[in-house]
Amino acid sequence: MTKPLTDGGFTAAVSIRSGNGQASHDRVMRFVPRFESPRAALRYAVREGQAWALAH
Repeated sequence: MTKPLTDGGFTAAVSIRSGNGQASHDRVMRFVPRFESPRAALRYAVREGQAWALAH
């Protein structure tokens, strides 16, 4: 996910859902770096999300 900032930059976040039914939960990670484009923010979020999924 990306979100525009008031200064024209963008932030990135990723949501990872796991489990089923009442045992499911969402892990949301919001990242500190500021990006010049939504595409750059999205690439960063995807890489970080994949790295987290592979490590857990």
